[in-house]
Amino acid sequence: MYAIIQTGGKQYKVEEGQILDVEKLDVEAGDTVEFDQVKLVSNDNGLKVGQPTVDGAKVTAEALDQVKGKKVIVFKYKPKNNYRNKNGHRQPYTRVRIKSIEA
Repeated sequence: MYAIIQTGGKQYKVEEGQILDVEKLDVEAGDTVEFDQVKLVSNDNGLKVGQPTVDGAKVTAEALDQVKGKKVIVFKYKPKNNYRNKNGHRQPYTRVRIKSIEA
């Protein structure tokens, strides 16, 4: 059984027990998170596709930790003008474990 959920402007294919990094959510470690924007659910009975979401479907997850992604370097440079600008960025994520998928 799997589902496709939308959170943080992105869509993720999730299964029960899967650990996933999603865009930062305002939750503490150990809290329960419910994703109600379920786009698709696949189970033994077949496939349910939402228009745009599946009615009554939700995915329950447990927040494990707040983490940061890999550092991305942004370097701007203009020749002959003595202009150099170096910035770094680390995107914050929330690590979640999928507990259940309810269709």
